[in-house]
Amino acid sequence: MREHDVLPDIEIARRARLHHIGQVAQEFGVPEDQLEVYGRYKAKVSMDFYDSLAGNAAGKLVLVSAINPTPSGEGKTTTTVGLGDALNRLGKRTAICLREPSLGPCFGMKGGAAGGGMSQVAPMEDINLHFTGDIHAIGVAHNLLSAAIDNHVHHRNRLDIDPRRVLWKRVMDMNDRALREIVVGLGGTGNSYPRESGFEITVASEVMAIFCLSESLDELRERLGRIIVAYTRSNEPVTAADLNVHGAMAVLLRDALKPNLVQTLENNPAIVHGGPFANIAHGCNSVIATKLAMRLSEYTVTEAGFGADLGAEKFLNIKCRQAGIRPDVVVLVATVRGLKYHGGTSPRRLSDANPAALEKGLVNLRKHIENIRRFGLTAVVAVNRFLSDTSGEIALIQDSCADMDLPIVPSEHWAKGGGGAEALARRVVEAAETASCDFKLLYPDNLRLWDKARIVAREVYGADDIMGDKRLRARFAKLEEAGHGRLPVCMAKTQYSLSTDPGLKGRPRGFDVPIRDVRVSAGAGFVVVYTGDVMTMPGLPRRPSAEAIDYDEAGHTVGLF
Repeated sequence: MREHDVLPDIEIARRARLHHIGQVAQEFGVPEDQLEVYGRYKAKVSMDFYDSLAGNAAGKLVLVSAINPTPSGEGKTTTTVGLGDALNRLGKRTAICLREPSLGPCFGMKGGAAGGGMSQVAPMEDINLHFTGDIHAIGVAHNLLSAAIDNHVHHRNRLDIDPRRVLWKRVMDMNDRALREIVVGLGGTGNSYPRESGFEITVASEVMAIFCLSESLDELRERLGRIIVAYTRSNEPVTAADLNVHGAMAVLLRDALKPNLVQTLENNPAIVHGGPFANIAHGCNSVIATKLAMRLSEYTVTEAGFGADLGAEKFLNIKCRQAGIRPDVVVLVATVRGLKYHGGTSPRRLSDANPAALEKGLVNLRKHIENIRRFGLTAVVAVNRFLSDTSGEIALIQDSCADMDLPIVPSEHWAKGGGGAEALARRVVEAAETASCDFKLLYPDNLRLWDKARIVAREVYGADDIMGDKRLRARFAKLEEAGHGRLPVCMAKTQYSLSTDPGLKGRPRGFDVPIRDVRVSAGAGFVVVYTGDVMTMPGLPRRPSAEAIDYDEAGHTVGLF
């Protein structure tokens, strides 16, 4: 079989024989009366049912991460789905947890995020588009707060908000570089005060982060109230609670907070809920989704965005710290193509045989293995196999990393579904049930914020140090003085390199990490540290994926992925 002979993902998904979501829920252990059904194949699980499981024992947790990706990704979601299906084939009661796709990448460069080939979650068209409306609700809640700020300033400004110190921008779930920096309030006195502002993509919103880290509506409301949106003319923080709109924001998010239940192509349960990016946010699905799956399953397989230097680091240092969970094993996804990319091969030549580039690029994989071990965790490497990969290339990866003493397992879940990932599943079970786990966070709460960022840069990225001028260091100190010093750091960094320079492939050495900005996300419970040129509002590429998306004569979507 050749790659161009394979059906598109959307056609594979359309031909799948899906079960009614009520049947999937029943087999998963969710009673029918605890579902809110969206058609035949989607449902939300009630928060009452989630709360009723609080005393249940938690099953094993498997975190799927990856090497630094090519622009097309390394198949982390596909591996999560395939591994979940394979574990079910082995008789392990398993659910998977994924993030909800953003429309920005879907219509931009990367395409959808429902898996691929024979390892997908379904209904993939719905999941990749509007799904159950969660991301829309998050955008509306965020923009309600934006409107409240300008409205408050317009109507006498009782809180004495300084229009020059408004931090809270607006959001939309689409890539649009023209909206990064704008001016609002033009057109006269009836339109409030002119000021500089801008847009961020919805999945970068602090509301999204809060949504994913909250375990109840009350906690969500309280966290939303802590959001710092601006400063007064006397430099005092102004919060959403000061504006008294956090209750309304919580109401807008009340239904969205319920986790979404769908299924894989093999009819196994999948919870798809929340969707923060890992390069500009914390990159993990909701705590509610993860804990629901863990309380109902022997195994839960979840993913964290981009490479282990981003998603996995934040899953471990932020999500695990706040939620009180830890993975039993980490699966690192690598591809022959991705390793060649880190060995210097052009993206257009990644299917060509190039053993020298493949071997050179292995340093990226080795660094990510080292990083996982720094947290005291056991790693299993999944080589996500493409049809163009040769046995010799797979053997080269295994032989070159033999000294690291960990399983390196080729997996064909993209072409064969769960049946192609059974060998991987067996090694994951072996690691989860026999390997010792000495999980430890990378830094303690009481460390200075600057030192927390330095530890991530040195230990995870391999940098020599971090850089920032006196004014920036003073901002770090001011956040500590304001009581935010015990929070973890959320590093905003390019996904394409261990460094902050996307052009530096492999395992860069002898570099520093430039710190550009720092901002507290008080509601989410972390401090965002901006590095390099990372943007919170992506732009569309020269030929966006949207140009290929349409519908055919039968009204079916084409070109989605």
